[in-house]
Amino acid sequence: MTIYPPSVRIVEVGPRDGLQNEKMSVPTADKIRFVNLLSESGLPVIEATSFVSPKSVPQLSDGDQVLRGISRKAGVSYPVLVPNLLGLERALAAGASEIAIFTAASELFNQHNINASIAESLLRFEPVMKRAKAELKLWVRGYVSTCFRCPYELKEDPTKKIDPQKVFDVVQKLIDMGVDEISLGDTIGAAEPDDVARLLDILLKRFSVDQLAVHFHDTYHFHERTLKNVRKALEMGIWIVDSSAGGLGGCPYAPGASGNLATEDLIHMLHGMKIDTGVDLAKVTDASRFISSVLRRPLTSRYLQSGA
Repeated sequence: MTIYPPSVRIVEVGPRDGLQNEKMSVPTADKIRFVNLLSESGLPVIEATSFVSPKSVPQLSDGDQVLRGISRKAGVSYPVLVPNLLGLERALAAGASEIAIFTAASELFNQHNINASIAESLLRFEPVMKRAKAELKLWVRGYVSTCFRCPYELKEDPTKKIDPQKVFDVVQKLIDMGVDEISLGDTIGAAEPDDVARLLDILLKRFSVDQLAVHFHDTYHFHERTLKNVRKALEMGIWIVDSSAGGLGGCPYAPGASGNLATEDLIHMLHGMKIDTGVDLAKVTDASRFISSVLRRPLTSRYLQSGA
């Protein structure tokens, strides 16, 4: 009999990872309302915005206004993405109390994404981590993209998978820096359950389930496969899962990577498995319907599309 964790902590990434990939610029007031609606649902972690360069991600150039404008709910964390020390200082000035940093397990992806090698990206984070942890005692999340496949490496070799040892090495370096939690990203939605098992088997020999989260994309709309990947991670003890309201999102630097695992679909599956989330599905759905109306298009969540 398969044993699953009794509860799962959902990390909502829609306001950041979701909106960063939109072609239209969402008004600041609507971003704030979106975060506030999600806060009312019981979600314990909501990634509020980003403090990367406005030239790189213009859709989130109003991060300081968003973070200052949201109504923070007790018990909810609102991490923000920062790329370097300048981004950290901007985030702190806007009131950030949790941050996230990001790199990849693929050299090619990192070069396209942030114009740096993996080693160079980690070097950039050293002053960030020194200030965030040693001086301010902030909680820090780390994102590792392309943990399974890389869109640029696949162009050279359509069969190529990311070596799990490369992911292990990056995770180890982030943990050594003081990062509290690592999110393992299936950036282009190409992972299979066996890939998930292979990677987690290696990582869990060294790291605790409390240090690892999974972040799956539904790029090809293989809805069942995406949820099977989640179930495989749960089978192995993982209890922290990223998702995005309505299925918003993608990566602007990963060709074809459109759509995160939808929060509604994740909750619906978990509740059906009798796994507690502490989240009100109806209120998440309300938030998704709101942002769908702002974007003036339907979202990809199966639960949302069902009219439930």
